[in-house]
Amino acid sequence: MGALTVGQGMTLMEKLGILADAAKYDVACTSSGVDRRGNGHSSGNCVACGICHSFSADGRCISLLKILLTNECIYDCKYCINRCSNDVPRAAFTPDEICTLTMEFYRRNYIEGLFLSSGIVQSPTFTMELICRTLWLLRSRYRFNGYIHVKAIPGADPELIRQTGFLADRMSVNLELPTAEGLKSLAPNKHRRNILTPMRQIQNGIHANRNELALYRSAPRFVSGGQSTQMIIGATGESDYQILEVAQSLYRKFELKRVFYSAFVRVNEDRALPALPGGPPLLREHRLYQADWLLRFYGFQAEELLSESRPFFNVLLDPKEDWAVRHLEFFPVEINRASYEQLLRVPGVGVKSAKRIVAARRNGNLNFEQLKKLGVVMKRALYFITCGGRMMYRTKLEEDYIVRNLTCERNRIQFGSEGMTYRQMSLFDDGRFQRQVTPQEKLQVAVGQI
Repeated sequence: MGALTVGQGMTLMEKLGILADAAKYDVACTSSGVDRRGNGHSSGNCVACGICHSFSADGRCISLLKILLTNECIYDCKYCINRCSNDVPRAAFTPDEICTLTMEFYRRNYIEGLFLSSGIVQSPTFTMELICRTLWLLRSRYRFNGYIHVKAIPGADPELIRQTGFLADRMSVNLELPTAEGLKSLAPNKHRRNILTPMRQIQNGIHANRNELALYRSAPRFVSGGQSTQMIIGATGESDYQILEVAQSLYRKFELKRVFYSAFVRVNEDRALPALPGGPPLLREHRLYQADWLLRFYGFQAEELLSESRPFFNVLLDPKEDWAVRHLEFFPVEINRASYEQLLRVPGVGVKSAKRIVAARRNGNLNFEQLKKLGVVMKRALYFITCGGRMMYRTKLEEDYIVRNLTCERNRIQFGSEGMTYRQMSLFDDGRFQRQVTPQEKLQVAVGQI
């Protein structure tokens, strides 16, 4: 194996400053889905609810050491700050340096896991070999048993990807852009087939390992936390409908754990890139995440939420509310008789509250006050439900009326003992729920499990 020469003469902290900053645009780094206890011989462990226990003041998870192996890259993707045509400071870690950083940060209780990605240096296979070597050192020589999420490099030797899969908890292959056409226009060195090939290899490896574990419980685990991917949103002209269809197809065909959506940030001056006078499309990213949640946990299909004639999400309503007001023929839903699947389609009712409703009504009919205690967001749900055949207040089952009340910003509807009243919402409105959120649920929200 060759050696990296870029950044020679830099201190470890100088490299860390460059390569941690270079990794900030990669969002696909959740740490849920892995359950591995400490074994008494190695450092670290993974727990079922995820390992991200520490958070910054603005809510970002900071318990994974998130770095690039190197920001040197032979590719010239127009949207990437690390493209080969950019004049930016370059650096590279050696495998031993990454191991040292990981262990020193872990011992100081700064982190509990590693997220490792890289630019493409020399070739995809050379880069993947360095990543695999790093993980092998961490697991065998440094005896690190904590969480590791690593990027698989498209075009690399499949055997290196296979070996890395037995060392990592989660792997991801970045789709980069939603369509092959977008990839061709902004990332001419990358090809859709090269990206999907390792994605399929990882999926097949997970299946084969599952069968092996059924026969031999002591067999090594292959990517036990599953795989994910990331798409840049807003750099090319795809509609929300196209993006959601791509995500749905990835979930079905490759059984991904997560698809991440990253709002395009214009870091390069290039005529091929959109101007974005309003800044990164963060609201659009938020709507896609909400819709993605509906695909994975609520039984919705992409075709239900959007269509070719209506290809973009409503900026005023979340996707579930928008679907509900356009399908009022399904409402109102009787809480005491509706199936679990019907409950999931009610705005203001989540997966947990739907399960609580199904369990609680075995002991008798529920009323609106009980629904609040079960976690139902009544200011959204009241337009779409009945309890014992009655609605909470006299409301019109009309699209314009419901949309007007749901989207009113300065005079949000609040409910007093005598019916509807109007006042400004405060940050403490949700505190009216009598049931307190548990620390475990707060953690699950933060790591993307709820």
